[in-house]
Amino acid sequence: MRLYFVRHGKTQWNLEGRFQGSRGDSPLLKQSIQNLEELGRYLSTIDFDKVYSSDLKRARDTATIINNQNRKPTEIIPSQALREWNLGRLEGQKISTIAAIYPKQMAAFRHNLAKFDNTFFEAESVYQATRRVASFIAKLDYQHDQNVLLVGHGACFTAAINYLLGLESGQLREHGGLDNGSVTILDSDDGKHFDLICWNNTSYLNGQQKLS
Repeated sequence: MRLYFVRHGKTQWNLEGRFQGSRGDSPLLKQSIQNLEELGRYLSTIDFDKVYSSDLKRARDTATIINNQNRKPTEIIPSQALREWNLGRLEGQKISTIAAIYPKQMAAFRHNLAKFDNTFFEAESVYQATRRVASFIAKLDYQHDQNVLLVGHGACFTAAINYLLGLESGQLREHGGLDNGSVTILDSDDGKHFDLICWNNTSYLNGQQKLS
């Protein structure tokens, strides 16, 4: 199976530099919608057996835009398991402000999640966020489905994908974060072992040809 992980398009809170987890859900920007239409065309020749999305509106809207461009659009299945990290007291806060007040915690959040103290911010733990996504991925139909699209969120997908690749908590930001509207592709035959095909791909913005 080939799994296509897409981070939702850029939102108003992304533009403002605010934390946006499972309890925040600002709208997609106009330019982001245009970019996602490009992404949809980039992926348009791939026949997705399943399309799953976080049930948060910014992800569902992203999935809809991509799906509408596909030559064989399919039902979008929402799931709470693909939601963004619950960021607790960080929700809606300016990232720059929090980084100035809690520099060590924000450095850990960005570079070494093993040192991030989620309880301090009343947030979901790294363990909880990565395992709920991994559990969802493990239950996919690897016997029958060939291509699956999963639309979700930056912080949770970054950590979960690296966890699927076998990295430890301190390495979950090893490849850097995922950009809005990016595509990351993994291959797996059994939902237990994964190969990284591409990370954080936004080449479609530069007029790259469709994937096939």
